[in-house]
Amino acid sequence: MKNLLKKFGIQRLIVVVITAILCVGMLGCGDWFNEDTHFDWAEHRTEKSIVGFINDSLVITYNARNWYEVKDENDDQVGSGKGNQAIFVYNYRVQLDGPVFMDSLDNGMEENFNYGLGQLSDSIIWGGNVNHLTNDMGNVYSFWKIGQKPYKVKVKENKDGCSVGFNVRKLRTWLDGKIYAQGSKLTRGGDTCQYAILDSVAKNLTYKRFGDDLKWIQKCDDVRAWGKDVYCVILDDESGNSIILKNLFDTIPNSRRFYIGGFWGSMVKMNGNICSLKDEKITCSDVTWRGDGLKFYKDDEVVVDLNL
Repeated sequence: MKNLLKKFGIQRLIVVVITAILCVGMLGCGDWFNEDTHFDWAEHRTEKSIVGFINDSLVITYNARNWYEVKDENDDQVGSGKGNQAIFVYNYRVQLDGPVFMDSLDNGMEENFNYGLGQLSDSIIWGGNVNHLTNDMGNVYSFWKIGQKPYKVKVKENKDGCSVGFNVRKLRTWLDGKIYAQGSKLTRGGDTCQYAILDSVAKNLTYKRFGDDLKWIQKCDDVRAWGKDVYCVILDDESGNSIILKNLFDTIPNSRRFYIGGFWGSMVKMNGNICSLKDEKITCSDVTWRGDGLKFYKDDEVVVDLNL
């Protein structure tokens, strides 16, 4: 046994010597041997961002805490990331002393992941490991349900009838329990993929072009499914004559003009109004969110400031 230990010890020493010689020959091995560094947490968490609306009184916010990798010798920063991600639920109609619910991750610095990219359903936000240099979403998605811990899904990407994919920027509930995925805007011509279907059970993301039954969706600015029905928001940013369609021909009655908006979980944002869509009827809260930070208004007065 002692001879074996001596033998393997000598072999390791030989490997180290050879590596050192190669490093000199290649003018350095900076990529092989990291400088001595340590990690520091930022003093404060990042500013909260609104990622979803549960109903006509509750809003979901998300933030994280930055960490930095710095050199031991001079504190120069060599890396950074985010950890201790958290979600908060606030009442946005009444100013309360803090959130009505919050949850955070005790994940330290071992990952750098954005769990708060958008809202999937009334109680679930989604995220991903976005590469900010390439703007690429990657193939790992997360789903964080209020009251539970997030789970990640690593998906295999496929293309069905198209060849040019896109970076996913929007996830919506879809037919048959699947998830509809879209880029920043719909593309129409050529062989470009127009949308994708994410199957979180089979762990597949399949890029597609609209078939004859879904071509009408090309005119939609936002889309999602409830049960067996597909709902579509078509914006008119000039005159405000925007509409919400159910399937292809049914227009949901609405007397309110809106120029911007879309689906937030089970709610619909119409300008600054957060509205519910139930039994083919649109009902809007009298408290508005203008999209400018964390303030909510009623009759042009700030009634809730989530920074407080």
